[in-house]
Parts: sequence; structure tokens; C-alpha cells
Amino acid sequence: MRFRALTKSVGRDIVGLMSITVAAFYKFVTIDEPETLRASVEAACVQNGILGTILVASEGINATISGREEAIASLLLWLRSDPRFSVLAVKMSFAETEPFKRLKVRIKPEIVTFGVPGINPADQAGTYVAPEAWNALIRDPDVLVIDTRNGYEVAIGTFEGAIDPKTDAFGDFPEYVARNLDPARHKRVAMFCTGGIRCEKASAYLLTQGFPEVYHLEGGILKYLETVPEEASLWRGECFVFDGRVALQHGVEEGTHAHCAVCGYPVGKAVEKEASQLSPQCPNCRARNSGCNA
Repeated sequence: MRFRALTKSVGRDIVGLMSITVAAFYKFVTIDEPETLRASVEAACVQNGILGTILVASEGINATISGREEAIASLLLWLRSDPRFSVLAVKMSFAETEPFKRLKVRIKPEIVTFGVPGINPADQAGTYVAPEAWNALIRDPDVLVIDTRNGYEVAIGTFEGAIDPKTDAFGDFPEYVARNLDPARHKRVAMFCTGGIRCEKASAYLLTQGFPEVYHLEGGILKYLETVPEEASLWRGECFVFDGRVALQHGVEEGTHAHCAVCGYPVGKAVEKEASQLSPQCPNCRARNSGCNA
């Protein structure tokens, strides 16, 4: 048994001493003065020694941050004191070393880039499906299950039976829908993503396109891996995350992937250590360099 798994069984106090807390959260809510919120959030993070990335837009907030357990708790307590964020679902995990190099708090046109005006999940979104109910839904043969993440994320892990749209960016998703989906044929669609934000916006978009029943995994893959026991799981592989840990596995434990030393693509850690030139072991390098010795 790995030590971190053991510490989790004897209490979070020990884990807090041995690791860094990572919190991921988002909220679609109207922000009238994004710069005011950005400045106050940045000040609160600096005061608590928190690193990570926080995006603020008129449509809400999106964040993945890291720090000492008490620092994260203090920031979340402060944020939830704002009525706009009083209900804030947070996905918690841990890292043995700092997964972020600095703090970035930025204003963006969208908290997740989609590129379709007028899509507002705060007004209209698909049906949330709790992790505990997800297996039953995606096992239904009448439900089309779609992974809304990018191709390089899907490549290292996804749900059993899920469709890979093979997109390079989330903004490509509307084109995938136009070319491949039909409300008359695909009456029940279930979608998922890392933390829930992309599939929530995708669900809002599908509703505007006339799809009658649209579902999305509440809390995303991270909450599923945290909640559903591995022996009951329909998840296969690891979940890519946008920080120094690269990927997580069941129990939101750090996975077995690293970034390719050449191109940054997620690969096995052994491949990353051995890479000093374009490596045939890295799928992305292999695709980009037809002359490599594959």
C-alpha cells in the first residue's frame, strides 16, 4: 500500500502535513464588475500564499489553486461569504510537490473558451447527474455518451464506451455537433469533462440546438474518481489535469504520466525520463516526425 493511501485512511490532518491541497471550482454567475472581483481574489490569494490559475469573466469564475490546507479553507470561507458564491462545489485533491509555479488571476471573455455568444449555463443547462448515478446512465444503450475534452486528454483516459470528438480545443465542439449529431436521432446525450465546466457549457449549447434530453456529470471526472470506488468504476485510464501533476487516477491520487520532454504531450513517466530527442514512444512526436525510427 502506498503511504499516501495509508495517510488518507488515518485522517486528513496527517495528509495536510505531508502534502499540498489542490482545489478546483467554478461558478457560472453574473459578475457586473469583473476587475473588482479579480483584484479582491488576487489579494486574498496572495495573503494566504496560494498559487494557481483563476479566471474571472462576466459569466463567472473558474479556478484551480493550491496551498496549505488551512490557506485553501480560509480562501474558500472568504469566497463563500459573497452571496454569488455561497453555493460553491469544490473538488479537492492533493499533491506531494507544488503543482503550480505562480499565481495567475486574469480577466477573460469567458471562464471556459467556447466562442458561441449567448450560451449561459446560469440560465439554462442540462441535467446534473451525480457521480453515484452516472454508471447507470451511461450503461443505458439509448444514451449517447460524449467526452467533451481535447484529444490528448481523451488519449490517456475516458469512460467505457464514450465517444471521442477528436477536438483540439473546446471551441471546436460546436462544429463536431453540427457534423455528427442530430436532435431527431440523438434524443438522450450525456457528456463529461475534467471538473464539470466544459460539459456544463456544452449541455447549455445542445439545448439551444434542440436536443431534448441533455445530461452532464456533476463535478466532472474529478468528483467521480473521488467518489466512486475503483472496483465499481467505469473509468478507464487516468485523467489529465492542467497542473504539474499531469494526470490523476482513482482516489484522485497522482497518476503515472508526465509531460514529454520534447513536445509536452502526456506520456508515461518512463518515456519522459528517456526522451532527449523526438521519441517514437511519444504518440505526438511520432505523428509530427514521420522520419523517426518507430
